[in-house]
Amino acid sequence: MRTPVVDAGQIAPLIRSLCLDDAVKRAQAATEIFTRGSQMAREVARDWLADPRIANLLVQGPVGSLETTVGVAVEPDTFERLRSANGSPRLADVPPDQDAREFELEFARGVRLDILTTRLPGGEGAIARYLLKFGEGIQQVEINVTDVDRATELLHAKFGLKPVYPVTRAGADGRRVNFLLVPRPDGGKILIELVESASKS
Repeated sequence: MRTPVVDAGQIAPLIRSLCLDDAVKRAQAATEIFTRGSQMAREVARDWLADPRIANLLVQGPVGSLETTVGVAVEPDTFERLRSANGSPRLADVPPDQDAREFELEFARGVRLDILTTRLPGGEGAIARYLLKFGEGIQQVEINVTDVDRATELLHAKFGLKPVYPVTRAGADGRRVNFLLVPRPDGGKILIELVESASKS
């Protein structure tokens, strides 16, 4: 079962703060959401980093941390309010077969959020199903890799992590992606999206 990364009750007030006119409060909320999501990703990736073959495929940030983006699923009306409050950033080019609309927010110190919503509320898409089951919250954490095919192969072979898709697929803005539902130390699970930059392909 796909469980949310953190309790939705903790994240909901932070999502509301992302819609405020106050830029400082928006940045504080974004930093808190990013910190919670990326911390979960670091916890599950700790063992991955111990294998040099895998570690070499994970893109590192400026201070040695993993380069991550935290994906936040919101209802369509929240999506529009949040986008307007943050200067109407460009919508990502999402493949038409995927039930998602999205844009990215960037803040100081490497804080990155991917804001996601469904095209079809109540439908069968991944974001629609997440919102129906859990409400607004952290839906996934993206980890940048240099080769998504090789990373997926090694994580399956070494840790038994089965990818959501049998082959790498196109993601937003031409990136190559696959997903892994990874057990967390606390017994829950986290959805990790392995993301390879479009520049490589």
